[in-house]
Amino acid sequence: MSRIAPHRLPRRGLLFLVIAALGFAALAAGLATQSGGSSAAPQSSGSSTPGELAPLPGSVASSGNALPLFAYYYIWFSPDSWRRAKLDYPLLGDYSSSNPAVVKQQIEWAKAAGIQGFIVSWKDTALNDSRLQLVMRIAAQENFKLAMIYQGLDFTRKPLPEAEVAKDFRTFETTYAPNPVFYKVGGKALTIWSGTWEYSAADVQAVTSPLRGKLLVLNTQKSVASYNQIAAYTDGDAYYWSSVDPQTDKGYPEKLQQMAATVHAHGGYWIAPFAPGFDAKLVGGTGTVPRDNAQVLRTEYTAAVGSSPDMLGLISWNEFSENSYIEPSKEYGYSYLDAVAQLRGATVPAGLQDIDSSAQSGTQDSAWPDALLLGGCVLICAGAAGFAAAARAARRRPGPPRAGGWQE
Repeated sequence: MSRIAPHRLPRRGLLFLVIAALGFAALAAGLATQSGGSSAAPQSSGSSTPGELAPLPGSVASSGNALPLFAYYYIWFSPDSWRRAKLDYPLLGDYSSSNPAVVKQQIEWAKAAGIQGFIVSWKDTALNDSRLQLVMRIAAQENFKLAMIYQGLDFTRKPLPEAEVAKDFRTFETTYAPNPVFYKVGGKALTIWSGTWEYSAADVQAVTSPLRGKLLVLNTQKSVASYNQIAAYTDGDAYYWSSVDPQTDKGYPEKLQQMAATVHAHGGYWIAPFAPGFDAKLVGGTGTVPRDNAQVLRTEYTAAVGSSPDMLGLISWNEFSENSYIEPSKEYGYSYLDAVAQLRGATVPAGLQDIDSSAQSGTQDSAWPDALLLGGCVLICAGAAGFAAAARAARRRPGPPRAGGWQE
């Protein structure tokens, strides 16, 4: 059997050995990453807080369960978002709103807690459009409904130009509203215009008049008087009152009831708000509403149901900057998801709590295990083929004689 003397193996043969070794290393890393990525996220926190809440009165429980419940949902997150103005962080990791695995998990969690849809925050940008389309696709697959809230104020809380608002609403009406994933009232997709209090009645009329045959456009006025000013040009009110403190704002249930009566007197649609707490100090806010171990959520839910709403609007699914979220988080675990489920008579199954986006942070990140496996195989094959070719070449070349040595 012929052999190759060590001094006869060319350097390029050694290079191919190194390439093959790198391939084996990449293959091992791919297998390890794939195994690690499929590991479960932490299971339910087991917090006893929601379980210690006394049952709601029968009239509140039955009335609330009969109402549609939608949660306000934000699609503005990128990994950098979690590095500013946050007191707590999601169990799904520093996620991107472009990650389909995250969106799917959020919708599955929401459904399990008795939430029937998301009110998606949107305005017409390329990134927002792609993220809205992603949510629409997954919501349709999950038999989950959507509504849209248009962000009429910019980052500094100034109103966007009326012409821009009108253009964006027309885009939504023609491009997205016909999709059956959007919740319809009387055949019209449900939409909300956030920040209407910053616009004149004439501006509101100019925006909504061309739309109201196909869209239900709710305003976000904060009082009976301000609602009456634009009632003729909108289809109801979705009062986004996340900062109410049930301990100090003792008259707030009556205010909700007055708002509801006024909206209904105009033939409008009333979405009653409730929230688990509030703290916007890191984004310029002043007041805080401590969560009080889910008692605030419970109290506000009861007040919202008591205002005879057409829908309940939970503030929010994932507003982490104002700390009004119920999405499972590092500080609270699953306790607020469980609390909502208890209010709705639902159960959150542990089987749905199964991903961590820090290990699967998007479609590109989740492809790493496959890329490593494929790259490892390619390197191994290339290294083996190259080494074999180098070995054959070395056998064909005569080497210098050595005393006491050996030749082929």
